[in-house]
Order: sequence, then C-alpha cells, then structure tokens
Amino acid sequence: MSKDTEEQIRAYTIGELKPLSGRILIVDYDPQWPELFKREADRIRAALGPRALRIEHTGSTSVAGLAAKPIIDVLLVVTDSSDEDAYVPVLETAGYLLRIREPNWFEHRMFKGPDTEINLHVLSTGCPEIDRMLMFRDWLRKNAADRDLYACTKLALAQQEWKDVQHYADAKTAIIKEILARARK
Repeated sequence: MSKDTEEQIRAYTIGELKPLSGRILIVDYDPQWPELFKREADRIRAALGPRALRIEHTGSTSVAGLAAKPIIDVLLVVTDSSDEDAYVPVLETAGYLLRIREPNWFEHRMFKGPDTEINLHVLSTGCPEIDRMLMFRDWLRKNAADRDLYACTKLALAQQEWKDVQHYADAKTAIIKEILARARK
C-alpha cells in the first residue's frame, strides 16, 4: 500500500472508515505479545484446518525489544486470498471481521480479531510480499542498529498528526526500504 488518497482508502475498506481520534500510540515491547499471537494462531488453525497454509507473527510486535502499536500483526497464507468463499465465512464464524479488501495489492485481505487487538493479513501462497514481510521481521530480530533506527523513526512519526493509520504506515516506507536493502545484502 502506498500514499493512498482518502477515496482509495474508502474503496478498499469494508464498513465504516474510522479516522484516527488522536496520535498513533507506540508502547514499549510487551512480552505478552508472542502469547497473544499464539492464541490467535491456534484459533485460526482450529477454524481453517489445512486451509491455513502458514501463520506467522509479523510486524513490530513480533520483534522482541521493539516498541510498537499494541496491535498484533498476523500473517495468514492461504492457497488463493481472492477466493474468499474458501476462508472468509469460516473466519467470520470464529469472530473475525473482514475490514480490508485490496484486489490491486496482492489480493490482500485484512481482518480484525474477535477479542485481541489484531490485524490478520491474508495473502496467497507464493506472494512476494510474504517474503518481504518475513525478511524485514527476521532482520530486525537480529540487527540491533536497524531495530533502533526503526523504533526511533516510528516514535518520531507517531508524534505527528495523521488522518488515518494508513498515512502513518505510508510515511514509514522509505526507512523500511532502506532497512530491507541492508537485509538483502
């Protein structure tokens, strides 16, 4: 996703568009985050069975010691994320709410969780974004300098006023690309 206008954001958001009511909240790393991820992963696996090809903890909450928005990012890989009939009804029965449908960005889907504050990202097997997300996570887990750089960038950006979270996320693109370039070397 990149530099989306409000009209574009509204086009792929399902349900009410929820503008930010304040600043982005960044908190110190919480050692409970891996347990919250595990609980969600178990719930997703129980609901989808073998249709859940891969479930990964991603985003800043997956990196020990990294300050983050207190929202657990979960990556779910399915055979074909555009085939919503294969997984959306089952996830909805388990309490997940489909909030984002992006056919023009890797057929990405995003759900909110039933009780834990999560973003459940659904992508198709073989999608290049999967490798990018995991490479970024894994690099930050082992590279303290880039982990600190990313934390400082996020904290500085969080002090600004944003109309919605997507614009904050877009503002991190340059530093993410810079860090990924080092990770690829």
